[in-house]
Amino acid sequence: MTAEPIGEIPAAGPWAPDPRKQRTAGYTIEDLLRLPDDVPRVELTDGVLSVVPSPSGAHQKINSRLIAWLDQHLPESLEALFAVGVAVGHRNTLEPDGVILHAPVDLEHHFYEPEQVVVAIEIVSPGTKRRDRLEKPAVYASVGIPHYWRIEQNPVHIYAYDLVGGRYELVADSDEELKLGTPHQLSLPIRDITP
Repeated sequence: MTAEPIGEIPAAGPWAPDPRKQRTAGYTIEDLLRLPDDVPRVELTDGVLSVVPSPSGAHQKINSRLIAWLDQHLPESLEALFAVGVAVGHRNTLEPDGVILHAPVDLEHHFYEPEQVVVAIEIVSPGTKRRDRLEKPAVYASVGIPHYWRIEQNPVHIYAYDLVGGRYELVADSDEELKLGTPHQLSLPIRDITP
């Protein structure tokens, strides 16, 4: 058996947004869907692309443990995913840390419509405090996502919100065990997701 030749590696550098489209705020959701597979995670805000920073190790541990826990405890009518986007408009997308979606879910997609999102989940890092606490929840609420969970680190503490009258209202929070009746009855021991 012989190995196939690798071929020539393109000389181009890493991917970068088109400067003209960035200046004119000309990107749309269709442009995002055509980006190459090796592009870093990006969000689209009023037609401008911004790279989503890589989360810390602790952030990733919380996220992966949370999604694994949800996979074991959610009913078949709900699906938990991480590292996927929400298309909140023709020129706007967000990349929550996690989502709970109405099933069935087409796992070939990266972006999901707000109507399919039951819970948007953000894990707050030092550099994302303003976005995760104020900006992103306002956008999620504006497109009608019924639930928002914010997870603070050091110590791990979850705040769960329900959409009421176009705004999120705190319904539960805990650094020991989060107990909720919606979107599904659950009792999440915080130690199970703590790194």
